[in-house]
Amino acid sequence: MKLQLLDILIVITYLATMVFIGVYMRKKARENKESYLMGGKKLPWYMLGLSDASDMFDISGTMWMVALCFVYGMKSMWIPWLWPVFNQVFMMMFLSKWLRRSNANTGAEWLATRFGLSGKGVKGSHNVVVIFALIGCFGFLAYGFIGLGKFIEIFVPWEMVSGYIPFNIAPQYAAHFYGIVFTLFAMFYSIIGGLHSIVLGDFIKYIIMTVACVSIAVIAMIHLHQNGNQLRVPDGWLNPFFGWDLDLDWSGIVPDVNKKIEDDGYGLFGIFFMMMLFKGIFASLAGPAPNYDMQKVLSTRSPKEASKMTGFVSIILLPVRYSMVIGLTILALLYYNQLNLSAPGGGTDFEKILPAAVNNFLPVGVLGLVLTGLLGAFMGTFSGTLNAAQAYIVNDVYLKYINPDASNKKIIRTNYIVGVLVVAIGVVLGFFAKDVNSILQWIVGGLYGGYIAANLFKWYWWRFNANGFLWGMASGILGALVFLKIYDGLFLYIWPVLFIISIAGCLIGTYTAPPTEIDTLKSFYKSVRPWGFWKPVHRLVVEEDPSFQPNRRFKLDMFNVVLGVIAQCCLTILPMYIVLWMKLPLLITISILLVIVLILKRTWWDKLED
Repeated sequence: MKLQLLDILIVITYLATMVFIGVYMRKKARENKESYLMGGKKLPWYMLGLSDASDMFDISGTMWMVALCFVYGMKSMWIPWLWPVFNQVFMMMFLSKWLRRSNANTGAEWLATRFGLSGKGVKGSHNVVVIFALIGCFGFLAYGFIGLGKFIEIFVPWEMVSGYIPFNIAPQYAAHFYGIVFTLFAMFYSIIGGLHSIVLGDFIKYIIMTVACVSIAVIAMIHLHQNGNQLRVPDGWLNPFFGWDLDLDWSGIVPDVNKKIEDDGYGLFGIFFMMMLFKGIFASLAGPAPNYDMQKVLSTRSPKEASKMTGFVSIILLPVRYSMVIGLTILALLYYNQLNLSAPGGGTDFEKILPAAVNNFLPVGVLGLVLTGLLGAFMGTFSGTLNAAQAYIVNDVYLKYINPDASNKKIIRTNYIVGVLVVAIGVVLGFFAKDVNSILQWIVGGLYGGYIAANLFKWYWWRFNANGFLWGMASGILGALVFLKIYDGLFLYIWPVLFIISIAGCLIGTYTAPPTEIDTLKSFYKSVRPWGFWKPVHRLVVEEDPSFQPNRRFKLDMFNVVLGVIAQCCLTILPMYIVLWMKLPLLITISILLVIVLILKRTWWDKLED
């Protein structure tokens, strides 16, 4: 362990600050339910955007990205399209303002604006969104929990602390013990202070992470360029573009990487990319899943600010995060033989590259900052996910079915109890998780594969009703759970099956029930103003209000999306080119980015409206 007194003091100071923030914001959070869960919808867009970006900068995801960058090089920039990361561009251009126009507090509550409060399937559609949201939240809590434990275990070997623990813990559960300890800190400040403390904590964490990431990038550049070192990587590693096959051969360099590529299932990279793109476009058009990302959009002050907030996320997240990713990758490549990446069952655990590189190559002080920032990354993601789970349980279960007339004091107390229970369930699930990648693959490939169809239809097709939503979501979720038990492979390759199952559920459910009440449809169409297949509703709205203008921005929105996705790719690869100092690609990337910014200023920013 290389942690020195200064590093330990930095970590302790951060943890103490988070506890203080929770206590300090307690009074403000207790004003009412909306203040606790949504910051009273008064927080500025740039603070919410920074908080959202900070929540996405999670420790488990960053460990995964560093492993990907080591194995796949510049081509690794495409693999996060599994989420898909470019859904933020679709939200930025039109979906965030559509969502915020509902003025709802959760995704389940939003359904009332689309399907009304009564009718066949309405109650079921509400319940299935709550179930989906909670399954996703619990999955992400377990995902963060196991990643944190693996991270801490490298810095604090179990044999160094086991003698001070008054009870026996088997070494294989050391990572889980560390996860529980730091989970308790995240739980305290997020439960006590609500969204106010989460946003302020995320701001502090982002500042620390930025300093840490830039420091890592600079250290990597010094090691790579000043000492005349050369990267030992296969042909094609430095090229972000690809053909049908991956064509990366690590034989003679790090042979275990070839097995990693085979296990991941990314060898036929062209097919893999097309599957990601195909799924990603539909997933992005479906809008945000009911998690902390959606909660931040609903917490903005206006639809215009919702769009600004979402656009801000990519700008402040990607360059900073990938400075760390490429920096740690370079250090790991240069000094691979100094890293202990052995997995407990044999072989190599590439997810350990991040903590191993941090522990071996960063100086005192910088190590403390990076460790603090990554701990904060875990706590921020954990607290944001916890806040979303609380919102669904309290707002859409407790207040809807159990105690609709609960006093403010009772609502806050219920939030505390629910928060503790959610954390406990997430921790228990973390004990059963195989690794970070296995959870991630199921969430983005399996569970979200079943989510897409129902949430795609709800925006763009007037005839789609609550019954269709219920059966589309239910069939997708059940399909994902079944495949979780029987399928042992890359979930991306089976998501089309889930998608087709879900579409069948949507269509059968829709046509076995009458359309949504016309007054609800007209209200939704007038307030949200989506484009799509809304002609019958549009005709009725115009009969009542001849001055009503439909949304004719489809072509402009799609044009902006294409530009936005290209810009997002540029923001991702920009720090990689800087650290590697690839001058011509860097110049081309900057030029493309500047041109796109100038165009989007005219086609998006200047045309924002509520």
